[in-house]
Amino acid sequence: VPMGVLTCMKYLMFIFNVLVFAGGTCLAGMGAWVAVDPAGFQDIVAARAVLSAGAWLLLAVGIALALLGFLGCCGALRRSRPLLLL
Repeated sequence: VPMGVLTCMKYLMFIFNVLVFAGGTCLAGMGAWVAVDPAGFQDIVAARAVLSAGAWLLLAVGIALALLGFLGCCGALRRSRPLLLL
């Protein structure tokens, strides 16, 4: 495989993982915001239990995606197979 193709793949994987990291960070931020200040969202969601569970779910999924994106970025830049497989 030509070196230019591998370099292109490396940077495409890095960009994709940066997008996953950014999305995870946004989800975690939204989950933290709803968990800390649920008053603004009471009109949208009638049940308080659903709002609380949704906030914690957003926070957990966001943290998992941010971690996955970060490890993917590190793996893409270092060409580390274990990090990319994780």
